Amino acid sequence: MPPVVVNRVRRLATELLAAYKDRFGTDFIENKKALDDVAIIRSKGLKNEIAGFITAHLRRELEEKKEEAHVAEQPQPADESVELEEQILS
Repeated sequence: MPPVVVNRVRRLATELLAAYKDRFGTDFIENKKALDDVAIIRSKGLKNEIAGFITAHLRRELEEKKEEAHVAEQPQPADESVELEEQILS
């Protein structure tokens, strides 16, 4: 039975993010308040699960963007090894 609940939470959260992504952020409490504004969810537990999924999803996206930016700033280590090989062979 639990996989159905997980799929329902994921589906609802994905639909809400697609429609109202600008209303949600990385704060769980603020996401619960935003859910009250955009959807009618009578179950406290379900609302918490959806808000938690949205929060975790947006935090993961933010972390991935930070990692991509960090990797883009660093020089490629392969270039250094090629330069070292050229110096050794010279």
